Amino acid sequence: MDSKEIKSVEDVEEGSHDTSSLATGTSDVLQREHTDPVLNAKMYLVNNAIDEIGLTNYHMKLFVLNGFGYAVDSLILLIQSIIATQAAFEFNPTFTRGLTIAVYVGMLIGALFWGLAADIIGRRFAFNCSLIVCSVFGILAGAAPNWTVLGLFICLSGFGGGGNLVLDTTVFLEYLPSQSQWLLTLMACWWGVGQVIAGLFAWAFLPNFSRDCISVATCTHDNNKGWRYIFFASGALVFVMSILRITVIRLKETPKFLLSQGKDEEVVETLQFIAQTHNRTCSLTLEKLQACGKTTTSQSKSRLPFSDVLFHIKGLFATRRLGLSTSLIWFSWLLIGLAYPLYNVFLPSYLQSRGADFGSGSAYTTWRNYTLANFSSIWGPILAGFMCTTRLGRKYTMVIGALVTMAFFFAYTQVRSENQNIGFNCAISFALNIYYGTLYAYTPEVLPSAHRGTGNGIAIALNRVMGILSAVVATVANTNTPVPIWICAALYIVMAFVAFIFPFEPYGRRSS
Repeated sequence: MDSKEIKSVEDVEEGSHDTSSLATGTSDVLQREHTDPVLNAKMYLVNNAIDEIGLTNYHMKLFVLNGFGYAVDSLILLIQSIIATQAAFEFNPTFTRGLTIAVYVGMLIGALFWGLAADIIGRRFAFNCSLIVCSVFGILAGAAPNWTVLGLFICLSGFGGGGNLVLDTTVFLEYLPSQSQWLLTLMACWWGVGQVIAGLFAWAFLPNFSRDCISVATCTHDNNKGWRYIFFASGALVFVMSILRITVIRLKETPKFLLSQGKDEEVVETLQFIAQTHNRTCSLTLEKLQACGKTTTSQSKSRLPFSDVLFHIKGLFATRRLGLSTSLIWFSWLLIGLAYPLYNVFLPSYLQSRGADFGSGSAYTTWRNYTLANFSSIWGPILAGFMCTTRLGRKYTMVIGALVTMAFFFAYTQVRSENQNIGFNCAISFALNIYYGTLYAYTPEVLPSAHRGTGNGIAIALNRVMGILSAVVATVANTNTPVPIWICAALYIVMAFVAFIFPFEPYGRRSS
């Protein structure tokens, strides 16, 4: 890089180019962590241009369409747990927790595949295709003739839906102006929407179409169609969402991915298109980007197998602080992936062994309470989105969310009545999603754009590994002992501490 290019980089970092007043004095969260000063300078210009354009209808459409992915992820994950008992009555399998492992394996592979594909092929491909794959196999699961085929279709449906948490946050973030990045946390409310849909489908179909199926001896294909109708309805809904993704908005490749690939001209075309479509100004030009020089570290030069994967993983540890941040994020996803599923596994048996009375236990009451608890989860990310705009920032919002969740978890062990059960379920769903929603948003915000899909995908994959582990533990462990419950609740203290020591705080800064 010649002296003219170096000076251009220095000028950009000092803000001497023509940029939006919105960006004046605003730094990029990873500005000091880049090993390529040219890419750093270009990213600064692109962030200025995105801030200059501001929030538009394009972004609000993305909020909804990316939110579909959140909803689908939780929908697919919960449906298998909802229908598992009824399907087991019909098929009488030897391993009743097989569906749980199937969906987590599918989502694990999906998170890695779609995450890596997002960094190598691009964000648009996964955005357009993942929900279609999920919907097709979801519908087929409803027609499964036996337990093995049902597990296979659930696994493949999970594969399609498993990458959405990776892609949704990445795509939305890479178009968002910095002053609106709190919307990324708010978008997690769609997770609760998916849970509510799952609960409503169960409430509608199981009491009415599987009423007479109460054991293996009494259950047949004809009197147990409720769980099949749940899959048909869910798959059809996801298919409609996938079509809307393609038709409502013709997604262009994100400017930050294009920048990491050295496609400066397409970066300018994309941002100028959004600006012109919504009558906004955009002062970014190809000349300004080219004046910074040519990026050298955002693409792998090796053609060996898996070289791209290793390149993107190494990029997440390019500096000491970035490596520490990546490690702590992955550790957080491991913790939450173990604590929450295990708690759900052990708590019901523990409470029953202590004499808890949850009322009639009818299917109608069960799925009504389930829907109420999931409805409460919608509001956690809404509060978290507001908290993130204050001086609490992302880190302290997660600290508060984890500690409040821990307090409710410990208190829940004393539940003895149905009303107490409903109340604490709703409170935990609300508090947990303050932490969960913020972690979902924080993860891509502090990952470099060139490797964001890989880092995010590995984080979600680690979460899925713990989900598989929880199913195995539930099969072999004594579910009447309180020890695992106390351990799970204590893990939230560890999550709060880890959030406290995160090296980066995105509040008031822009994603790189």
